[in-house]
Amino acid sequence: MLRWGVLGAAQIAGRAVLPAIAASGNGRLVAIASRDVARAEAMAAPYRGVRVIESYDALLADAEVEAVYIPLVNSEHKRWTLRALQAGKHVLCEKPLATNAHDAEVMATQAQASQRLLMEAFMYHFHPDMQAFVEDLTDPIHVEASFGFMLGDQTNHRLQAPLGGGALLDVGCYTISVARWILGEPSEVIAAARIVRDVDLSVNILLLFGGGQTASLWASLESPEVQDLKVVTRHRVHRRERPFTSWKDPHDPYQLMIESFGDSVMKNLPAAIPPSESIANLRVIDRIRESAVLNLGL
Repeated sequence: MLRWGVLGAAQIAGRAVLPAIAASGNGRLVAIASRDVARAEAMAAPYRGVRVIESYDALLADAEVEAVYIPLVNSEHKRWTLRALQAGKHVLCEKPLATNAHDAEVMATQAQASQRLLMEAFMYHFHPDMQAFVEDLTDPIHVEASFGFMLGDQTNHRLQAPLGGGALLDVGCYTISVARWILGEPSEVIAAARIVRDVDLSVNILLLFGGGQTASLWASLESPEVQDLKVVTRHRVHRRERPFTSWKDPHDPYQLMIESFGDSVMKNLPAAIPPSESIANLRVIDRIRESAVLNLGL
């Protein structure tokens, strides 16, 4: 059994990843580190024997912990991933792996030097229905993907530029990932964004591919909730609603992700989502960010 520690008492950890570790066939949660001890204790309460540790560094120094899950704000992914790898821990880091491709490359280099597994927590990749959806596509020529929701709390970290906030990194990364999954690497990127106080609240993206295929993507933190994926092939139109957060229907992609990561560690196999994939996604994000700023004349 792979022994897990968690850095931070983030909502996604308590809602999805901790239950996934507990339900997994090859993992066991042993510790949570948080600056908010009361919040961590409440989160750990359903799981017998889980220790609450008051500092991230203390958790990384804990010999019982073999792998860590990092659900911290985007701006902290690089720093704590590097520390965890240097401490000899395997790392499952929330998406996006980093805020830019260069930082992700640094993280990947450290993982290789430490001989530890590093994987981005893109759980939707592990859902059997999503995998079947992509595998069923024949000769796709156009992808449309949208992911948006209304974020009313102005203090939320997703709306703070220094914390790596913005629609592109938070939900746009999913739409870019799925377009690349289906069509490969884009040859051209065109984008525009609505930016308020240095944070992109909505982003419109057009990707062009070498074979003439296209992708139209939209991400927003200021819209009614929408999750939609439509793929036009030369034979029919395929559509999947809620492609990025569907879970426990009946498969839990978080549990499947945790088990896949654990198998890779214990069997010395490559990660199902290798760092090279995460770096490629961030390279497109970097190009989109540059294009959006140029199009706005900022």
